[in-house]
Amino acid sequence: TYLTGKCRIYINIMKYLSEDKRQEYFKLFKSKKITTEHLIVTILEIIESKELKLLADLKFKTLRGEVSVVDLYELGIVNEKTYHSLISGKMTTTDVMKMDSVRAYLQGKGCVAGVILQPSNQKLSIYEAQKNGILAPGTALSLLEAQAATGFIVEPLKNKKLTVEQALREKIINPQMYEALLTAERAITGYTDPYTGQKISLFQAMKKELIVKQHGIHLLEAQIATGGVIDPQTCLHLPLEAAYRKGYFDAELNKILSDPTDDTKGFFDPNTQDSLTYMGMLGRCLKDKETGLFFLPLKETSKVTGAKENMYTDTEIKNEFDKIAVSVSVGRYSGKSVSLWDLIHSGYFTEDQQLGFIEKYRTKQITIQTITSEVISTIEKLETPQMTMGLRNPVSAQELLDSDIIDANTFKQVKEGKLTFEAVTQYKSVTGYLKGTGSIAGIQISPSQKVMSIYEAKKENLLTPGNALLLLQAQAATGWVIDPLKNKFYTVDEAAREKVIGPDVHEQLLSAERAVTGYKNPYTDATISLFEAMNEQLVQRRDGIHLLEAQIATGGIIDPNQSHRVPIHTAIKRGYLDEEMSRILLNTTEEAKGYFDPNTKENLSYHQLIKRCEKDPKTGLLLLPVYKEESHLLHTDEQIQGVSQTH
Repeated sequence: TYLTGKCRIYINIMKYLSEDKRQEYFKLFKSKKITTEHLIVTILEIIESKELKLLADLKFKTLRGEVSVVDLYELGIVNEKTYHSLISGKMTTTDVMKMDSVRAYLQGKGCVAGVILQPSNQKLSIYEAQKNGILAPGTALSLLEAQAATGFIVEPLKNKKLTVEQALREKIINPQMYEALLTAERAITGYTDPYTGQKISLFQAMKKELIVKQHGIHLLEAQIATGGVIDPQTCLHLPLEAAYRKGYFDAELNKILSDPTDDTKGFFDPNTQDSLTYMGMLGRCLKDKETGLFFLPLKETSKVTGAKENMYTDTEIKNEFDKIAVSVSVGRYSGKSVSLWDLIHSGYFTEDQQLGFIEKYRTKQITIQTITSEVISTIEKLETPQMTMGLRNPVSAQELLDSDIIDANTFKQVKEGKLTFEAVTQYKSVTGYLKGTGSIAGIQISPSQKVMSIYEAKKENLLTPGNALLLLQAQAATGWVIDPLKNKFYTVDEAAREKVIGPDVHEQLLSAERAVTGYKNPYTDATISLFEAMNEQLVQRRDGIHLLEAQIATGGIIDPNQSHRVPIHTAIKRGYLDEEMSRILLNTTEEAKGYFDPNTKENLSYHQLIKRCEKDPKTGLLLLPVYKEESHLLHTDEQIQGVSQTH
């Protein structure tokens, strides 16, 4: 026939096509509407699609999800013969799951599910054993963490396996254990790398110090004892070579676990008081004939009673403290995850303090969370530089020394704890540089004594728009826009939201506020001071002089990088002023008189205008007196501008 010859070799692969498709391709080929090559490609694509679908359907259940037969083959869990038997249909997934070697990797070999009391043979869950005083809290938690890290929390009486969340809902565990067990469960589901956001294994989390090494070793050893290191991507136990290949284990750790020391023995046998590996604990268990679960045999007389019920053993305390990873942001452990045990036994604490923590925990007078908080707080107090709030950002004792605001002797006393930094910041000489000595907060109308904000006075025509703007710019450039009625201090944006100022002055005040927060150098993107901005011609000289003079009048030139005022000589040293500008500002030259007294019609410096203010007896704010009956004599903005420009 027509197919005899070249096409006959393709008859065998035609079995992948339905009868209709075979007839369709036969007709196309016979009529020469399709070439041999095209037919081959088309049929091979169909075969590949069908094979992939077949492989996709061959799924195996793991601890959390499923894997394909291809995954099992690549991991070395099934061999080539089993793989091809599955593909060809000679074996089913059920057949493969019955193989002990495969089931151990997919579901694990079994953990310590509970305890069995002897001679009565009464079975209890780990949590029930703790509640009944048969297991000490530390021992129970270690065994539950091993359950969570190797698969599931087990309810042995019902032969149920639960996630940590399910176990809490079913009251198989208590809320106090919940967070610790959730952390242990991540040994299966994976930890999140804080730098990349990727899911990583228990071993990788140890390497990145997200888990205390000692605690991580105990959980890894439990995984190996119950089937192998768990892959968080597929949630199954891995053969050793596959774990090496994926970076979930290494030869060094294998050597540590192969020759266990007391440090790697993370579990405790209440019968013998021995510290054991998890493999050792499993070796002492009895296997239930009905369920296949492992139970730790305990003598009924071993129930903890009396005072001992409220106490932890030394081994339990060390194991518990070793498990707690503490992140400290300061000092020699900055950026590292260190066990609570190691921190307590570091140079930060005396021997008496160490014993105090241990004894209080032993007798349950204090929780491990409270100890952790106290340890972190103590280290931070010892290591963190003393700080106080500046105009926008914290200011350290070291910075006050560097700025020549406090002397070396005062700094030394603070460092040695002989003098509190808080007390130093209350010194009048220091407060002026940190907070300022006060700008003109508002006006006080005479003779009524009514207090009004600068912007409100402008709206009431008690101050001209130009004069009000100058006073508001001085507020913004010396720290804050002030609401004198509420005695509140605002950034410019806050003041706009609170309607202490209006939209008409918002942009101009934002510009003035940069005298506090700093200007951006357009060439270097560095934060520069008001004086430097004047030199870069980012601020007009006349406006800059008026704002600089207001800063000096209220405490000193503001360093925008350190967020506080500095003495004149420090400002000159840092480039925030020079000798010539210093003379202009301190000698109150006509050029420095940028403000206007609405009562006398004089041009004044800000320093001179402050001297004409009255201090509010309740708030201590400086208020400019304005005599209402003479308000018709106020100069217009044009007159003020004309006088200002002549200088």
